[in-house]
Amino acid sequence: MKKTFKNKIYQIFGRRYVVRRRVIRVAGPKKILGHLSAKDFKENKKASYALISERVLYFNQSGEFPVGKIFIKNQKTRWGSCSGKRNLSFNYKLLFLPENLRDYIIIHELCHLKEMNHSKNFWNLVSQKVPDYKALRRQIKLY
Repeated sequence: MKKTFKNKIYQIFGRRYVVRRRVIRVAGPKKILGHLSAKDFKENKKASYALISERVLYFNQSGEFPVGKIFIKNQKTRWGSCSGKRNLSFNYKLLFLPENLRDYIIIHELCHLKEMNHSKNFWNLVSQKVPDYKALRRQIKLY
């Protein structure tokens, strides 16, 4: 008798995996913003830039974080990044996020201008600006 594992879900190290036709995939809900296209990027890039640059200025009123340039990109797996030249890149899809998640991502990238890694010092800096950052990090995974 052949034993089948079709559509069985397993929990391994806190992550859910589903076995379908002998292929293991990460189980979970589809991403909320997964349906957006390149056309959506073209239509929303300027609006994203205006909103994000306004929020960067708002959170950096003191000049605490010296910012280079701000770029808007259409990335599949990143919400933002910070370069060694102090440039910030953001995903245009931030435009469609709830304000608290969008602000967390912007603050996260601004903090990288002081700490260019994810060290304890970096997370301490983030927690000073966004005390509930851990809950927001969990929420952002849905998008």
